Amino acid sequence: MTRLFSERFLHALEADELALLETTRSLCRETIGPNAQAVAREDVFAADTFALLVEHRIIATAFPRRFGGSEARQRLRIRLIEELGRVCSAAASLVTGADLSCRAIVAGASDAVQDQLLPALCEGRIQAAFALTEPGAGSDVRALATRAERTREGYRVSGRKKFITRANVADWYVVVARCVDEGASASEDDPFVALLISRDAPGLTAGPAVDKLGWFGVPIAELAFDRVAVDARWRLGAEGEGFALAQDALVRARLGHASMALGRAMGAVEIAAAYCCERDVFGKALGAHQGVQWMLADAITQIEASRALVDAAAASYDRGDADAAVQASMAKMHATDLGMKVCTDALQLTGGRGYLKAFPLERFFRDAKLNQIGEGSSEVHRTVIGRDAVRRAGEASIERHPCLAPGKLTTDY
Repeated sequence: MTRLFSERFLHALEADELALLETTRSLCRETIGPNAQAVAREDVFAADTFALLVEHRIIATAFPRRFGGSEARQRLRIRLIEELGRVCSAAASLVTGADLSCRAIVAGASDAVQDQLLPALCEGRIQAAFALTEPGAGSDVRALATRAERTREGYRVSGRKKFITRANVADWYVVVARCVDEGASASEDDPFVALLISRDAPGLTAGPAVDKLGWFGVPIAELAFDRVAVDARWRLGAEGEGFALAQDALVRARLGHASMALGRAMGAVEIAAAYCCERDVFGKALGAHQGVQWMLADAITQIEASRALVDAAAASYDRGDADAAVQASMAKMHATDLGMKVCTDALQLTGGRGYLKAFPLERFFRDAKLNQIGEGSSEVHRTVIGRDAVRRAGEASIERHPCLAPGKLTTDY
């Protein structure tokens, strides 16, 4: 069956990767898509959707093979997330979230901790959540105030985390905090540490789900830590590596957000285009009007261009390129901003019907906004990209543009 959007990116996938993608497409057609509206009725954890993703080994793509996973490339994962995002934000978020919450465990936990937790996480028997954001610190990770005071056995954690996805259903939390000596005042020079903390740890309180505009099926909640004791064996990586572990997880999550936004945008255009073929306006189909055709043309062309950018960023991460994080910022910023615009335009094309809760575009429209905010807002990524460009342009090793004469630009011209 042909599709409105190009399949050219599938040429980069291997046979087993294509098979998993086709499985995901079948699930979207037969179960996840038809059930998406029901999942979005109330903001409770989409347990049935999660179980389906576990059963068909889509969650397993985030885990190493020795723990039962498939250790999938990002170039495959972005296709899976795009496919799920085309019909259901909750399903796409569960796949992205499994990677975000477990990546630091995969990368930094001891062999004993990995053997204890990763098989169960891969099989969906337990869940983890990534606890980074705080009331006074989000994209600015260096403003984190949660403290991990050193003790003889390990650490004692105090502080608050907010906007933590699936915090009310997770069994374990990956918590990033400032590492300080007991009783000492925190400073910006204190190293970051990543710790695994059990939901049952004394002094830890997980709050109720917080009401939000969209993305129903993946609740968020606050966490409070009141001198929570954490044994040193639950540390991920060394002291000082907490920031790097968090950044690696966020790069992967940003690729996931970009793919989710593009999948939703693709779905919105498909829905709007189908409506435009059926709706008659001024004696002919809405889609026969040039203005409508131009809106669809712009959306499709921009989506295809953004898909290429996201694919290139995923390939950059898979290769381990030094600039993979900046490439992910570009992809995330462009795709999520575009996703919001496309969903807005698609709803406009469908008029009053698009505004109804019974019609999927109302849900697409509400869900699109969070992709521009989560895992670093578009404004933050513009700063990251611009700062990197200025830094590189000022390096002595940068190639000088061949049209420029030798000498200083400010004095010799």
